[in-house]
Amino acid sequence: MEIQALLITFREVLEALLIVGIITTYLGRTQNPKYKKFVWLGAGFAVLASIGAAFLFQVVFTSFAAMGSEIYLKIGIMLVSSVLLTQMVFWMAKHSKDMKGSMEGKMDQFVTTGNVVGMVIHSFLVVLREGIETVFFFAAITGGDIGKAVEGWGAITGALIAATVCYFFFKGTMRIPLKTFFKVTGVFIVLIAAGLFVQGISVMQDIKLIGSVMPHVYDLTWFLPEHPIDHAHFLRDTGTAPIFSGDVGIFFKALFGYSSMPSIEEIIAYIGYFVAIYLLVNVKEKDTNKVKAQKEVKHSMEWNATNEMK
Repeated sequence: MEIQALLITFREVLEALLIVGIITTYLGRTQNPKYKKFVWLGAGFAVLASIGAAFLFQVVFTSFAAMGSEIYLKIGIMLVSSVLLTQMVFWMAKHSKDMKGSMEGKMDQFVTTGNVVGMVIHSFLVVLREGIETVFFFAAITGGDIGKAVEGWGAITGALIAATVCYFFFKGTMRIPLKTFFKVTGVFIVLIAAGLFVQGISVMQDIKLIGSVMPHVYDLTWFLPEHPIDHAHFLRDTGTAPIFSGDVGIFFKALFGYSSMPSIEEIIAYIGYFVAIYLLVNVKEKDTNKVKAQKEVKHSMEWNATNEMK
């Protein structure tokens, strides 16, 4: 869970700080530092609103628990979080190239019109989106207990790393492109999303919400149990300990969605998820290349037309 919390917090905090940093840096460069306080004001309100959203979520989750229906909420959170995490990776891959220009363009409009309220609202919404996503993802990886993720070392470490990266980035001392950062962390985020998706299916099968053609395709408990409890049970039943500890298994389960006894549906869902990601990436690359080719053709036609006129 801590590794998941670290990666999620790193991504979300990094995105929020990058956007705020781009805005404040632009305001300073254009001799408008007086507006920076309004940007930070909006960001501060967003942090408070995100904390409020976390408390509200816990109230709702507790209400579901009182009715004995929290398991259905957990399943929904896992599946929706899987989709949102995947969408987050694709969104950042698409907007990381033009993020700076887009943010500066909006700030230029606000400065020109003197729209201070617009600055506050814009920075508020930008940071709030990251905050709400963090709350939702923390709920997914902790089974609804957001406090566990916040109190652990993962979330704090992720926030500190994000702040450090942003500091060196805006100081101009970091030479590694942020695009590379997002690609590397994006791979791990996709693995977490796949794990949540499969875990959602597993829980649905555990409560008999859906059935299974083959409940256990194989059993690797002797090699790597997915939880310390499974490790203890295997040792009790066989008298021998598994090759690897259940603590290792729970780490891989949290990060990769590992299961020592997966059903056929879990395996199909896991493989199918990555097949879908592969197809989406290929379609995106083809669309990008198509647009690029069209622009090149248009530029070539304009250049030829200009030469013919001469």
